[in-house]
Order: sequence, then C-alpha cells, then structure tokens
Amino acid sequence: MHALTFRLSPGDDLRAALDHAFHARGLSAAFVLQGIGSLSVARIRYAGRDEAAELRGDLEILTLAGTLSAQGPHLHMSVSDAGGRVHGGHVTPGCIVRTTAELVVASLPDVRYTREHDAATGFAELVIRPA
Repeated sequence: MHALTFRLSPGDDLRAALDHAFHARGLSAAFVLQGIGSLSVARIRYAGRDEAAELRGDLEILTLAGTLSAQGPHLHMSVSDAGGRVHGGHVTPGCIVRTTAELVVASLPDVRYTREHDAATGFAELVIRPA
C-alpha cells in the first residue's frame, strides 16, 4: 500500500478530480482513506433512490470513503450544512469544492479493481484481481 495526498481547489469537482488522479498516476486499485473540506454543491444519491439530491450552500465534508477503479470511483460521503444537519449517501458528479478538499488515498499496486455487472444485484460491482 502506498498513501497519496491531494488538495483540491475551489471549483474542482470532487469525483472527477479523484478519477483523474487515479488515471493520471496509472493506478490499478485505490481507496479513499479520508477526505475533509468544504463544498458549495453536493450531489448525493440517497439509499434506494435513482436520482441524486442536490444540496447548495456552505457544506462541510465530514466523511468520504470509497474505491477507485478504471471504470470510475464508487464513493460515499456525509456532509453537514450551515445548520448542522447531516446528509449522506452515494457521491455523484457535480460535488463542487468551496474552499478546499484534503484527501488521503491508498494505492494498492498488487491488486486490480474493476467494476463488472453482477447478476445477483443488477449493478456493476467491485471485482478484485491480482495486478
């Protein structure tokens, strides 16, 4: 395992930035150890829903976790709004950094992650293979 640290800037799309970092570094498998920072827009898909909810305003990232593969990231996060209410779920494109996002990602060079259709769930699920 090798740890990588990233700082995202205002206006960056959180999900797209992680996907870009994964591909730019030629990684085969990685996962987010921790993420903190702020967002001006959070697009989160809640459990059992097909569409993402969009939250706007001063939002704090409380937690961020997930896997990174060649087919794209699978991320979950919780954010709090200016009133302290917490929202969480699946991260979709369009989560925009407000001031900063500080991320620690672990690269797993001996493993390759892919996402493949799973007949049991009907979704593209994580498949783990030797690199």
